[in-house]
Amino acid sequence: MKIAVQMDHISTLNIESDTTLALCLEAQMRKYLLFHYLPDDLVYEDGEIFAKVEPMIVTDNTKNFFELGEPKFVNLSSMDIILMRQEPPFNMNYITYTHLLEHLNKKTKVINNPVSVRNAPEKLLVTCFNELMPPTIITRNLGSINSFLETYQEIVIKPLYGKGGEGIIRVRADSDDILKVIKEFLFTEKEPIMIQPFLPEVTKGDKRIILINGEPVGCLNRIPAEGEFRSNLGVGGQPELSALNKSDKKICESIKGTLMRMDLFFVGIDVIGKYLTEINVTCPTGVRQIKNLGGPDIAKIFWDRLVNSI
Repeated sequence: MKIAVQMDHISTLNIESDTTLALCLEAQMRKYLLFHYLPDDLVYEDGEIFAKVEPMIVTDNTKNFFELGEPKFVNLSSMDIILMRQEPPFNMNYITYTHLLEHLNKKTKVINNPVSVRNAPEKLLVTCFNELMPPTIITRNLGSINSFLETYQEIVIKPLYGKGGEGIIRVRADSDDILKVIKEFLFTEKEPIMIQPFLPEVTKGDKRIILINGEPVGCLNRIPAEGEFRSNLGVGGQPELSALNKSDKKICESIKGTLMRMDLFFVGIDVIGKYLTEINVTCPTGVRQIKNLGGPDIAKIFWDRLVNSI
């Protein structure tokens, strides 16, 4: 089986925590052939999609964890599976590549479906499940933001298309220069922004639940570092293995049909307390941490279920 991985350059990965590397290591164990390419190496020509790919070998050796072979220009329809694993930001560059991948023949499986990835940015797909979300507004209207702040007194403001907790701020109604802070945020972000009440439950953790083909297969609870309200691992959140409670299971069951209908095979959702806050479909993470903490080998589950579904 031939697997092409559309990704940021492999040299930029964190070997200890990167999910893409975990998926590649498991694929290699199964004797699948791996190929590496950058999104900018995609080429549309006369209805076909090509890319400059490099044969790839990966290891768990922290000093030298990959080897790339001689690059060659290939028709991506010759691949069995494309793993779309480049990180956001989810911008027009990212969106354009989903349009290009849409031209691949149906024999080549793209994970996740590029049409659905394009239609399901992390912080927008979740709005299809209003009953599972905390109170939320998405807007650039300053008056609406002020009214929301007056109602909830302490809010969290998020860019819609970022990653890893980048750019998220917490604001209190009694903060100094509050209007200036919000205006500066709006000036920095060119799109509408998401505003939600600050959820005190986050001090107990922000769960990342991994779903494969609509089914939960592992859960990582991320505890914010001291003095930090964000729980993302990239900003110091501490991971711990977690079981799913009744509320988590209800959330997973509620979104299962939509994920399967949209062909979103590999998904990571974020849950704070009883609330669903994000549905991550572009480049879900957490697989290595779950295994390292004694949880299931999700990379193995991923390939087992994907190969059986083709």
